[in-house]
Amino acid sequence: MTSPSEHPTYSFPARLSDAERDRVVDVLREGAAEGRLSHDTFLRRMELALIARRPEELKALTADLGLDGPEAGFGRRVIGAVGGASAFLVGLRRAWQAGKLPPLLLPEPGPYPLRIGRDPENGLRLSHESVSRLHAQLIRRGSVWVLRDLGSMNGTTVNGLRVTGAVTVRAGDMVGFGRMSFRLTER
Repeated sequence: MTSPSEHPTYSFPARLSDAERDRVVDVLREGAAEGRLSHDTFLRRMELALIARRPEELKALTADLGLDGPEAGFGRRVIGAVGGASAFLVGLRRAWQAGKLPPLLLPEPGPYPLRIGRDPENGLRLSHESVSRLHAQLIRRGSVWVLRDLGSMNGTTVNGLRVTGAVTVRAGDMVGFGRMSFRLTER
């Protein structure tokens, strides 16, 4: 019989965890989003991350991105802070502009939509080259107003966001038809 000390011991490298791979994938994704990796490089490194067997292999995949290590958290916090400040400034600019926009009076509710565009047949005629002949329509559905873009070339916006299809609007919203903008108001 042999004693336990006589048995050879083998040292196997620890298996990589899914969390370690996920962290590397997140770093690669962030690097691609910031333009630090081409699409092809991103895909190749993703493949390598999935077949890596050792932590050193994973570390090598992100070493040149500068997003690994203690400074990575600081960089993400700075990017988050800048994004938050930017969103605040956009909101502030919209609020400032809303007070300066000409009012657009919501019509009396009726069975037919208010058509908006350059065509003289529209209920609201806007004579500007950025407005399509049949640009948009506004209709009351129950207790809400619905604004629908009618396939205009230069788009319809509500509070700075482009309308695709239909969207509900209310008094105080900023609406844009091409390069013409208004603030919706009630009687």
